[in-house]
Amino acid sequence: MISKCLFPAAGYGTRFLPATKAVPKEMLPILTKPLLQYGVEEAISAGIKNMAIVTGRGKRSIEDHFDNSFELESQLSGTSKEHYLYEIKDVIEKATFTYVRQQEMLGLGHAILTGEPLIGNEPFAVILADDLCDCDNAGVLQQMIEIYKKYECSIVAIEEVPNSEVHKYGIVECKAINNSEDIFHVTNMIEKPSPKNSPSNMAIIGRYILTPDIFNILRKISPDHSSEIQITDALLAQAKSGNVIAYKFKGKRFDCGDVNGYVKATNFFARKEGII
Repeated sequence: MISKCLFPAAGYGTRFLPATKAVPKEMLPILTKPLLQYGVEEAISAGIKNMAIVTGRGKRSIEDHFDNSFELESQLSGTSKEHYLYEIKDVIEKATFTYVRQQEMLGLGHAILTGEPLIGNEPFAVILADDLCDCDNAGVLQQMIEIYKKYECSIVAIEEVPNSEVHKYGIVECKAINNSEDIFHVTNMIEKPSPKNSPSNMAIIGRYILTPDIFNILRKISPDHSSEIQITDALLAQAKSGNVIAYKFKGKRFDCGDVNGYVKATNFFARKEGII
């Protein structure tokens, strides 16, 4: 039912300068694998084969990464290092990659709207690669697709955050469905509220399933005070019709758009792989 996953990947990554002056933030590695590849692998594990990537200037390395490298393959062929290419070649063989450029950085809502030509008129998933998730069993997106099969509406992944950090996120106000501990109807959303004005500490993270009417809503949304189009405003319009569900996912999330979160993720996966 969900055949495409959209990856907004046009941002500047300013919090990682000077590293991101020439290297896209999405290509920063956790151990030996770039953040974006973790996201693509999560989508593949959820049964999605079509990856739609919204890029921008200076992001050509993303396209190069998800393409064959004949020179490198020729150099490593038949050597003891050939196995290093197996993992990325497996990803390339399992998925199709399409790209569109975002001409201006006008918020996540604008990035998603830019991806409309790659998605068409069908429900789709969205992964923000700098939210890196680790799950014991099914990945976050796979968990969300199972919920979509039942409710067939837009779904946002959420987690509880400290009250002191609500100003960093889109925050939802919601009601449990059938006394569930992890599935909720969204009744309100606020983008980056102050702690005293926040309706809860349930924060939206970088995993979404969106129905295609979101594009028409995004076209009509007014920019915020920063001239950005926010996806939370479009989702709120859907929520007013009772068409948005929040899901408290099972797993661990690292905010790799922040240096501290990036270091925590690196250490976590290094321990998981037995490197440290």
